[in-house]
Amino acid sequence: MMWKSYKILFGLIFLLTSLLEIKKCVVPGLFVAKENDTINSEHRDLDQVKKSKKLVVLTENSSTAYFIYKGQPMGYEYEMLNSFAQSIGVELDVEVVKNVDNIFTLLDSCVGDIAADNLTITSNRRKDAEFTTPLFTTKQVLIQRKPDNWPKLSQAQLETLLVKNPLQLAEKQVYVRRGSSFYERLKDLSNEIGGKIEVIETPGTETTEELIADVAKGKIDFTIADENIARMVSSYYDNLDINTAISFPQKIAWAVRKDSPELLNALNDWIAKKKKQGFNDVVFGKYFTDKKSAWDRQNSEYFSLSGGKISPYDDLIKKYSTKLGWDWKLLASQIFQESQFNPEAKSWSGAFGLMQLLPSTAAHYNIDSTNMSPEASIAGGVAYLREVDNYLAKFIPDKEARIPFDLASYDVGAGHIIDARNLAIKYGLDPNKWEDNVAYFLLNESLPKYYNDPVVSFGYCRGQEPYDYVREITNRYNMYRNQVALLYTKK
Repeated sequence: MMWKSYKILFGLIFLLTSLLEIKKCVVPGLFVAKENDTINSEHRDLDQVKKSKKLVVLTENSSTAYFIYKGQPMGYEYEMLNSFAQSIGVELDVEVVKNVDNIFTLLDSCVGDIAADNLTITSNRRKDAEFTTPLFTTKQVLIQRKPDNWPKLSQAQLETLLVKNPLQLAEKQVYVRRGSSFYERLKDLSNEIGGKIEVIETPGTETTEELIADVAKGKIDFTIADENIARMVSSYYDNLDINTAISFPQKIAWAVRKDSPELLNALNDWIAKKKKQGFNDVVFGKYFTDKKSAWDRQNSEYFSLSGGKISPYDDLIKKYSTKLGWDWKLLASQIFQESQFNPEAKSWSGAFGLMQLLPSTAAHYNIDSTNMSPEASIAGGVAYLREVDNYLAKFIPDKEARIPFDLASYDVGAGHIIDARNLAIKYGLDPNKWEDNVAYFLLNESLPKYYNDPVVSFGYCRGQEPYDYVREITNRYNMYRNQVALLYTKK
């Protein structure tokens, strides 16, 4: 009896340990994600990433890491990791971390596969994560405000009024996030100089860019930033000095969990290859050196961090999206896919305008193809989408489930989508589900086995194009949705 009791006890301990191991991946409420996101609760390395067809990156919403500009996702972290995701055949899913102090907790909790936010490699961080080969090096610099009369001062006079040596930070207040590498450096520096630096902790929701702005506006006197970001952001303000270094050069890299060695190796191989090709230098220059482009974005109403608009046609898109019952940002994503918001766009097939209507389609809706306004193009495109949606509603009652079918039909015609549904029925898959069901057969309608099948009426279809069309619109829509939510959260 006693042995049985021990067996039961050991069994319970084993079960509890297993459950705790699974639970370690569940940390809700620490990040800004898509409305219906779930948190991964399984180990994820490169094989699992490939099987899921999605690479999840945790990053910050900033003018250098990740943002939306004129409808296009951009940023150093986004562009680099999107290229890597394509190289391993998966989609990039960006999860914007609202409280950046939690980025390593979220990584360890399986919310994302990679943490990427201009992260400095430190010994403390190495305890909890593995870092890739460094992307570049930078140093930490002091952000301080010049005196109000600085234009009238000589350089020598100006320097006497500024902190030019870290020793001068003794007894001064410097504002940084506790979870940042700047906090660690200031604590070490305070010991090194033998005089206390008063380090004021700011919330993890306050970004480095916002702290730099607070210095420029006189709300605080000092903060710390990495030089690459400081040089770009300070170009928006003429009253900042960023020339006092407080660290030696430090390595910037991406972080992965310690149990993701295959992903780490793949990232390192890719980084080495791209450095040799010069790709990293080009992308770095685009976001950390090109100050004119940064200034243009910063002052644009189509910059997601400040303006909030996606396109010049947002009001029209909102008006006509109600006729479909769609979120307007989904329709905006489709219009970007069709024309990148260029009303003069024309394709090789003769399609034209914001929604790339064919002349025959435009004529069907009494639209003048020789003088089509942006509103007429959106109205015609939405009218066509409504016809398709009403037709597909006979077979697919769930409105949300119909969306990818509507989009694919818009791109390639409803006939090929019905063919793919018929193939799904024949082979025992769900004709009302898109991913891994109908989409699978659409992708394969270019193979004789399928386009010659008796259940197929419309023949050959190069299914990769409509499949990519749906995937890209959906991914961009999720990015639009997150960005708009973040903007209003900030406000």
